[in-house]
Amino acid sequence: MRDKKLYFYDDIADRFDTIANSYDLQCRLHLVFDELLGEVKLSNLDLLDVGCGTGWFSQRAKRQGANVTSLDIGTRLLAKARKKCDSHPVAGDACLLPFPDETFDIVISSECIEHTLDPRRAVTEIKRVTKVGGIFVVTTPNRVWRFSATVAEFLKLRPYEGYEHWLGWREMRRLLKHHGVGIVEMRGFHLVPPLFPWMWPILRRFDGLGRILGPIMLNMAVSARK
Repeated sequence: MRDKKLYFYDDIADRFDTIANSYDLQCRLHLVFDELLGEVKLSNLDLLDVGCGTGWFSQRAKRQGANVTSLDIGTRLLAKARKKCDSHPVAGDACLLPFPDETFDIVISSECIEHTLDPRRAVTEIKRVTKVGGIFVVTTPNRVWRFSATVAEFLKLRPYEGYEHWLGWREMRRLLKHHGVGIVEMRGFHLVPPLFPWMWPILRRFDGLGRILGPIMLNMAVSARK
């Protein structure tokens, strides 16, 4: 039987972009490509987008010249991603990536691993398929804020029903250290949930303190070199 929570985002593929938080999306695109990968020339590099969703990150990477593979567990989401860019679509589970070891120069995964059955396994797989010397970038919610998702669901402020397996800040650092990769940068973003437009300019200012306030912020972003 199909796991409804695992495939929840695929089931809402047709309306996913309309209900997504535009501020959060643009913040993550900027953080991943302009900051964490800002000094990396993506042209002709092999890049994997894990949990590509409707394809915003794949589109950005493709525009910067990368050879992009878009992976998602949902085929409907992959179809949406294909409409945004000419990447190579692959249906697969982030916890069991269907690629050989050391396949990609760059691997990105933004707000995906928390929706898998085992986010620690997903990070392990991301590291596995990254080439030696390559970089992987992961953004994910910080477990210290896990209560906020429960409250938002109760108040009907959050239209999502997928898995919510959040890692903590220190847990992420320990996991990467265990795998022997070098953390290039780790920072937080979103001091509080960005629910209302009037909050966004304030939150953007606090994002500048993400390296200091990271452990208490809603989301975390990490870039690591294998």
